[in-house]
Order: sequence, then structure tokens, then C-alpha cells
Amino acid sequence: MPDGALAMPAAALAATLLDRLLGEPRRFHPLIGFGKLAGAVEKRLNRRRLPAGLLAWALVVLPFVALAFALRPFAPFAVDVALLYFALGSRSLAEHAEAVARPLREGRLDEARRRVGWMVSRETAQLDESGVAKAGMESVLENGNDAIFGTLFWFALLGGPGALLFRLANTLDAMWGYRTERFNLFGRPAARLDDALNWLPARLTALTYALLGQTQQAVRCWRTQAGNWESPNAGPVMSAGAGSLGVQLGGAAIYHGQEEIRPPLGCGPAPVAADLDRAIALIRHSLWLWLAVLFVIGFLHA
Repeated sequence: MPDGALAMPAAALAATLLDRLLGEPRRFHPLIGFGKLAGAVEKRLNRRRLPAGLLAWALVVLPFVALAFALRPFAPFAVDVALLYFALGSRSLAEHAEAVARPLREGRLDEARRRVGWMVSRETAQLDESGVAKAGMESVLENGNDAIFGTLFWFALLGGPGALLFRLANTLDAMWGYRTERFNLFGRPAARLDDALNWLPARLTALTYALLGQTQQAVRCWRTQAGNWESPNAGPVMSAGAGSLGVQLGGAAIYHGQEEIRPPLGCGPAPVAADLDRAIALIRHSLWLWLAVLFVIGFLHA
């Protein structure tokens, strides 16, 4: 097994290859079990107050992260590979996106609408081809950061426990980070902690997207559009990704029966099915670039 400075990039490569070969566990997925636990804790503790939300976050995240740190010294490489494999969502993201792109290419719009509805929280039943492609691309670009690059960033800093911390925090934000009556106060700590953990990884992801496409346009879109987006981290990621690919995202979307007019992201025509394939390729190329950079850093410190 590699040791020293090369252990971290070697573990990252091993976990990435495992994810590519096996995908997510079909049964007993740890994040599904974690989600059930988080749901049970929320039902018991949610009194729509900030302290309860912070306590709930600590109760469901910190024990698992502490256990990971405690186990790691006994088998560092194996623990790191296992935790990063379970935290990565590269193959799953590509499979979900391809399940939208394929019927969209073949003209099966109803199937594409149904599939993209599994990826996004907006209503999809009335979307046209461009609307489906847009929803899919937005999800792919944003989740590239959440499911892959943010996880790799914290893995590079703290090993497997860091990857676990990021993915659990990101999962709780997806479950609790809503501005509804039920979650506005209780879920705010989860949302703010996820924002903090994601701040630097999101900008590194945006930079990666820009480098691997239309760089100047991506940087211009990032600089001028990201601040208009509600999420401080999704804005840079999605504006840079859309600019890099030369399409325009954002615009009208229906959430819970209400139409929202969202700021534009990117520059160019509305996306079509082929652009969703290009977004998948951008994520894949970005992943290999990150792995290459990790190895370069390892060699420099060896």
C-alpha cells in the first residue's frame, strides 16, 4: 500500500475506480440509513428553533465523524478508500443524467420529464425539451460539486473522515435546508454549515469548469452572474459551468405550484439533449483533472 505523501492521491484514485466499477451500493447504502436516522431525529427535536437544529446536526454528524477518526489509525489506507467510495457520487450522477439524456435524444419527452424529476425539486410534467435539458444540466453542474469535488476537497484535507463530514453535512442541507415554516429556523444551522464547508470547494469547482471549456466566457459569467443567484456556492458553480459550455440556464421554473423567475446563468442558446451529454463529459474530465492535481501535489511532497 502507498504511504507518505502519495497515500492520499492513491486512495482517492482507488475509491474513484471502485465507484466507477461498482457504483453506489444497491442495498444498505450508508447515506440512505443516515437519512432515515436524520429524519427520526428531526421529528423528535424539531421545535422550529435554531438551537434545536444545531443540536440535531451535531447528534447525527459528529459521532460518525469521530468514529471515522478513531478507526483510521488502525488501517489508514483502507478506511480512507472505503469512506471516500461511499461518499463519492460520480457514477450515480452520470447514470441519472444519462437516464435523462437518452430518452431526450430519442424523442421520448415524457420519460425524460419523469427521469429529470428524480434529479430536481421543481415540477417537470410540463417541461419542453429545452426545459428538461436545462433542469438536468443545472443538477449535473451543481451536484458535480456536492457529490464529487467538495467531497474530494475535504478528503484531501482530512482523509476519509473529511469526506464523510462533507457528505453528511451536505445531505442534511438537502433534507433540512429549506425556508419553509417547518425548517426555516431548525434547518438554518444545517444550511449555514454546508455553505461554510462548501465555500472554497465550490470556487475550485467553478475554476475547474472554466479551465476545461470556454474559459474567458466562463469567468465572465461567474464574475457577473454568480452574485445574483440565491445560493452563495451554487451561483459560482452553475454560472461558470454554463459559461464554459456556452449555454444559458436559469429562468422560469415552477416550485410547489409557484412560478419563480430565476436569474440567468451562462451565455448562449437554451440547452438541448446534446448539451446534457456535454455536461456529463465536463464532470468526468474535471474529476480526472482533480485526481491528476492530487498526484502532482503528492509527488511534490514525497
